[in-house]
Amino acid sequence: MGIKSNRVLASYFNRFGASGTLAPRPYVGVIAVGHVGSPYISVYPFTSGTGFGTKYANPSTLPAGTAYGVAFSLDGADLAVGHVGSPYVSVYPWSSGFGTKYSDPSTTPTGKGIGLTFSPDGTDFAVAHTGSPYISVYPWSSGFGTKYSDPSTLPQAGGYDAAFSPDGTDLAVGYYSSPYVSVYPWSSGFGTKYSDPSTLPVGRGYGVTFSPDGTDIAVAHKDSPYVSVYPWSSGFGTKYANPSTLPAGTGEGVAFSPDGANISVAHNTSPYITAYPWSSGFGTKYSDPSTLPAGDGEGVAFSPDGADIVVALDTSPYVTAYPWSSGFGTKYSDPSTLPAGNGYAVAFSPAV
Repeated sequence: MGIKSNRVLASYFNRFGASGTLAPRPYVGVIAVGHVGSPYISVYPFTSGTGFGTKYANPSTLPAGTAYGVAFSLDGADLAVGHVGSPYVSVYPWSSGFGTKYSDPSTTPTGKGIGLTFSPDGTDFAVAHTGSPYISVYPWSSGFGTKYSDPSTLPQAGGYDAAFSPDGTDLAVGYYSSPYVSVYPWSSGFGTKYSDPSTLPVGRGYGVTFSPDGTDIAVAHKDSPYVSVYPWSSGFGTKYANPSTLPAGTGEGVAFSPDGANISVAHNTSPYITAYPWSSGFGTKYSDPSTLPAGDGEGVAFSPDGADIVVALDTSPYVTAYPWSSGFGTKYSDPSTLPAGNGYAVAFSPAV
């Protein structure tokens, strides 16, 4: 499900290269994968150009079941997991490993937690979930505050994903029933829902994300064309034309690259991941990776420096990563310890 992935817009640090001129520093951070099977969350060191390191030790208190959502705070200090089983969301301090799980919120989400997002300033945390009101938002300060009041106009049913705009002034929710996506002004609470887009997504909104500059919003959804993108300026603009080559099946997750120049969709039919140039519209689809993901793409994320792309999938090895440079590079080796089952969500930490 949507990852949501893509919510981590950390700075890309520079260093001095051998020539004495500024050269890009490879991404060094971690990848978190939410999956079926205990421990439900697996986290790996990840270095651009090298790939997966040895899996970190499991948290001492595991999530309560299959993990459908994962998200790092934008400073990388906390890692959230949305899951089956009460309390439906678990958050851990993160510092080269899991800390002791934070106390559960006093008012828990009302169904399995699927889409997770921290606000850009780190002061709020949102969970899209399967039971009414379908979206729950809490103040966040190294722990849950008292849940904010529900929006006056609820999403229709079954929350699948949530995303704050890059400036934190809007909150989008993708969900099960028409109109499949809703966006609300956000200022320490929900404002009045924006009008629905004039052309709705076609089917359940499984993934939703804003472009890094906040001028576009993308929805991955169940039915053709499987991804819909709209201009955004305190409301939906006219939907952009569909890509000339559509994703091959249901869009499960969607992500923009950190520079906003590319967009990728994870989907449930081969080649399971599709990427396009993006510039106020879809460019010509990039060639498929030479080694395809092994099964349905459930979530997708670009690394914070844009040099790598990772997809969670429902078939072993459950997570696959590729170098990215205006197209897919050669697949990185699988992690030595795989996730324990179907991968549903994936997220990069900020660079360290």
